[in-house]
Amino acid sequence: MAETQRHPFLHGLSKHRGAPPTVVVIFGASGDLTARKLIPAIYNLSHDNLLPADFFLVGYGRKPMSDDEFRTLAREAVGEFSRRELNPGVWERVARHTSYVAGGYDEAPAFERLARHIDAIEAGLGRDVQRLFYISTPPSVFAPIIENLGASGLAAKHLGLPHHSKVVIEKPFGRDLDSARRLNDTIRGVFQEEQVFRIDHYLGKETVQDLLVQRFANSIFEPLWNRNFIASVQITVAEEQGVGSRGGYYEQSGALRDMIQNHTMQLVALTAMEPPVSLEAEAIRDEKVKLLRAIQPLTIGPHGDVARAQYGPGLTGGKPVPGYLEEEGIDAQSATETYVALRLSINNWRWQGVPFYVRSGKRLARRVSEIAINFRRPPGTLFAQGGRFDLAANTLSFQIQPDEGLSLILNTKIPGLETRTQPVKMSFRYATTFGSNTPEAYERLVLDAMVGDGTLFIRGDEAETSWKLCTPVLDYWRSVGREGMESYPAGSWGPAGAEALLSAGGQVWRQP
Repeated sequence: MAETQRHPFLHGLSKHRGAPPTVVVIFGASGDLTARKLIPAIYNLSHDNLLPADFFLVGYGRKPMSDDEFRTLAREAVGEFSRRELNPGVWERVARHTSYVAGGYDEAPAFERLARHIDAIEAGLGRDVQRLFYISTPPSVFAPIIENLGASGLAAKHLGLPHHSKVVIEKPFGRDLDSARRLNDTIRGVFQEEQVFRIDHYLGKETVQDLLVQRFANSIFEPLWNRNFIASVQITVAEEQGVGSRGGYYEQSGALRDMIQNHTMQLVALTAMEPPVSLEAEAIRDEKVKLLRAIQPLTIGPHGDVARAQYGPGLTGGKPVPGYLEEEGIDAQSATETYVALRLSINNWRWQGVPFYVRSGKRLARRVSEIAINFRRPPGTLFAQGGRFDLAANTLSFQIQPDEGLSLILNTKIPGLETRTQPVKMSFRYATTFGSNTPEAYERLVLDAMVGDGTLFIRGDEAETSWKLCTPVLDYWRSVGREGMESYPAGSWGPAGAEALLSAGGQVWRQP
């Protein structure tokens, strides 16, 4: 009964979690993200009967295109990128409510046409329709889109009701603290915070969501999750590929902006945050912000908390690949980092003295994202005799991609007549236990935005707090140019400077 009151359009035994009739407008409708992720996500939600019965998709972009041409592009995207094969019946349900509006992102009359187009959908349906605006464009046009959504009246439609307009904003959310604050100011001038969904697709991954379950639903872990039992935490987000044809974009970004400030800091926050008072979105996001604010400012420069590098020539998959400075579109004197490692210190009761090591880079040994919790070793009195005992620190690792799951390293006795030990790994994989057809992150996030659940999205103050940590590093690098820039061979695990961050504390990077 309470669910029906919260979502007045909920009727029957639907699986769509109470989403009202909804129009999803994708800005950047002909872009790569739309084809690879957004259209397949919508198709798969329809396949699983998770969309409302009255669902409409509107593409918006600069390129002139008919409705049928956009439907053809969308169908091709489903055929190429969906985790499921294209089912003609399911696709027809989506296609018959799919249309396209052409216009510039700073063109006020085009937004008025868009508003009339959605009003016509609502009038034809004879009931209110929620507007969900998905901004999947270059960040340079975020502000004009938001401002025109406000000027056209689209942002304020049904304001104060559960089906008020909503906006989803892709990363990067700013380039530094000042630009993030300016973007937040622009958003706040048009939308209320509960209407805004700043997306980080890592938060939609199953293992990331499972972090809170493992931490707070298992009594074998929860009492140990503190400085008394954990020696260090390592978070790795590694890519095997280089910049490829995206050299021009990457030159304006770099690893710190592209991966550390958003994805990686979100993993830090979820790993280290205090228990929220509930599973409500604001309770969880409050704790994430508190944690990010507790991270101490980074020491920058020689022997500091930061290492950066560019990949050089090397081998990937047994084949020679060029270094970053040899890639297409890259300046030979580029000071853009393709690898970053940080040593973080969290100044609170739970984590005082426990280093958090994070790293992300391109052209590393393999594609993998994981969180590794390294527990303190037991006193070396009982099993310290010579080389008979091969003991490893207990390590709990959450593998976020590519093979989602978790593993725990334990020490065990080797069978035999004498007492000898060996570390072993106990593993759980989502694909093995639950099947390999796990929903994509964007499916979860698009659905959550439609029903107004902000748990897996980033709040404005959260984005600014993360930038506050990273911006001094970017400012320092800009002042010194290439000074201190290291190199690492493509296909390796990174530069010597990253190893030095850990060796000072007597530790080494693990190989995921």
